[in-house]
Amino acid sequence: MSDHYDFEATERKWQEIWAENNEFETAPDSAKQKFYCLEMLPYPSGNIHMGHVRNYSIGDVMARYYRMRGRDVFHPIGFDSFGLPAENAAMKHGVHPREWTEHNIATMTEQLHRLGFSYAWKRQIATFKPEYYRWNQWFFLRMFERGLA
Repeated sequence: MSDHYDFEATERKWQEIWAENNEFETAPDSAKQKFYCLEMLPYPSGNIHMGHVRNYSIGDVMARYYRMRGRDVFHPIGFDSFGLPAENAAMKHGVHPREWTEHNIATMTEQLHRLGFSYAWKRQIATFKPEYYRWNQWFFLRMFERGLA
């Protein structure tokens, strides 16, 4: 018997099975008790660092715990990628902000996948995309119309 454990093959195998079975997606009409687990959305700076790993590991443990306790867990992920920080970083690197942001989101998404976190990947968001920020604008306009902003 070999002492060699091929962790990469084992991780890849289970991550593929989880993806094929939509293991971490939720069913809105489920009769199970719901649990919503959201950590802060990372800023797409380019690479995951140890601070990200620590923060998202804690959330993942909670999501898995409640899933094992029979709850329908919604554990989304996205990227806080709208505004001046992304533009400034892109200008500093001589790249268009959209290209910079999309590249970094792709890099970080791949890294988060490799970590095996139990996110509802099909619902991933990015705050720089119009399909996301249009709702912030809509909500603000409703508040403005009612004298709340």
